[in-house]
Amino acid sequence: MWEHEHTAETTAAPHAVWAVLSDLDHWTDWDTSMDAVTLNGPFEVGSTVSMTPTGQDPIVSVITRIEPDRVYADRTEFGGVTLHFSHTLTALPAGGTRVAHRLEIHGPDAARLGPEIGPMITEDFPEAMAGLLARATTA
Repeated sequence: MWEHEHTAETTAAPHAVWAVLSDLDHWTDWDTSMDAVTLNGPFEVGSTVSMTPTGQDPIVSVITRIEPDRVYADRTEFGGVTLHFSHTLTALPAGGTRVAHRLEIHGPDAARLGPEIGPMITEDFPEAMAGLLARATTA
């Protein structure tokens, strides 16, 4: 397994962050690494999401976990590995939210491919997180 996590905090409440995060059809409003994001079906576990990273072909992810105001996760099969993405929202005692964006790469080729593709996939996590949190504080 290969893993990476990026965390940041905001003054926005978890429900405000969740409102932006769970609106998948509008991710391109704040995630500059995506040309298109489309939820295929209802916002529920098992539904698929079509994503087109900038300059790349579309990929399809499957929603694996939804806990309103707390966790959104999806899974993408890619070149012999499985990419598990998650956003976890934690309410801070003094108000606001800590958001952790995590990628875990699993599969027989994860030890080899993780160090190759993982950093390329996660290099935009800080920028995407900043966009998410900025949108959540103005929503």
